Amino acid sequence: MDRRKFVTTASLAGATGLLSACGKQPGTQAACDNQTTAESFEWKMVTSWPRDFPGLGTGANRLAEAINNLSNGRLKIKVYGGNELVPPFEVFDAVKQGTAELGHTATYYWKGKAPEAQFFSGMPFGMTAQELHGWIYFGGGLELWREAYAPHGLVPFLAGNSGSQMGGWFNHEINSIDDLKGLKMRIPGPGGEILKRAGGTPITIPGAELFTALQTGTIDAAEWVGPYNDLAFGLFRAAKYYYYPGWQEPGAGLECMINQAAWDRLPKDLQSIVEVACKAAVMDGLSDFTYNNGVALKKLIDDHDVELRRFPDEVLERLGTISSEYINELALESELMGRIVASFQAYMDIVKPWTDISERTLLNLRPEF
Repeated sequence: MDRRKFVTTASLAGATGLLSACGKQPGTQAACDNQTTAESFEWKMVTSWPRDFPGLGTGANRLAEAINNLSNGRLKIKVYGGNELVPPFEVFDAVKQGTAELGHTATYYWKGKAPEAQFFSGMPFGMTAQELHGWIYFGGGLELWREAYAPHGLVPFLAGNSGSQMGGWFNHEINSIDDLKGLKMRIPGPGGEILKRAGGTPITIPGAELFTALQTGTIDAAEWVGPYNDLAFGLFRAAKYYYYPGWQEPGAGLECMINQAAWDRLPKDLQSIVEVACKAAVMDGLSDFTYNNGVALKKLIDDHDVELRRFPDEVLERLGTISSEYINELALESELMGRIVASFQAYMDIVKPWTDISERTLLNLRPEF
């Protein structure tokens, strides 16, 4: 059975069971009355993605659908793609101002509005998806994230993860760190800051504009997400070389931000439904990207003769050094930023040894099947 049909069926079955119990068993009538008289809400969700775009747009759609189903229609969410209600990079302000109650996006877009935000999608050479989830849910990351967003009247939730990304599409080879100097590249957030310090020119443009910018030479290179999304945009037609690894986003989390006033108006049960649906969206999104990145990479290589390249060690080592320097500098920007950096670094000290002896060791030894 299709997963979405299963969720719908399960929700309907639960509602049917409750209704059939009305008047038949002591105490069930009150529950039924609550179901029929409870206040309902209609919310708008704005996103930074094209409508129905694979993984990103569809992830927002599935989150909205899950909340609607789990709430039995008491919380209905209408999803707007980028530019349908507000531009992709105005999601933060739209939710803050109440133009929409929710936003589905990535935190590093808000580096200029809330500098602390960039940590919660992940930092260059930082956490894998699994490591990021551990920090957010169990290592104090979520509490710091909410503290950073509170002055803006926003409540953030982790609501997806793309997993490891690709390094991007380039119109010329990268053989040394000097090849990054003067390079005009679409790369947002902290990754863009690292490129700038390496001599490049970071440019932030919405995904829907990438193909034309790359094809016309407005930019020399572009990173978007990974094979799944890059194939959908046809970026292989606009650039020759496809580089890995995605040093800038090793495990990029996605966010659902909610207007604080709207959140406070929700009853506790609907708040719990939103929280659970967001957690489910994290697993759903990471699973979607993991499967479809594998499928898309094979198509790019087999069907489109994409030239896959690994960044030279010299380039990765230099970018890694710059990234470390950048994070240490951020710690001095504010008291809150200092606590975020300290939490980030303390958690990395804990989790890296475990990742090294478990997943890294196993992956390096994994045989062919």
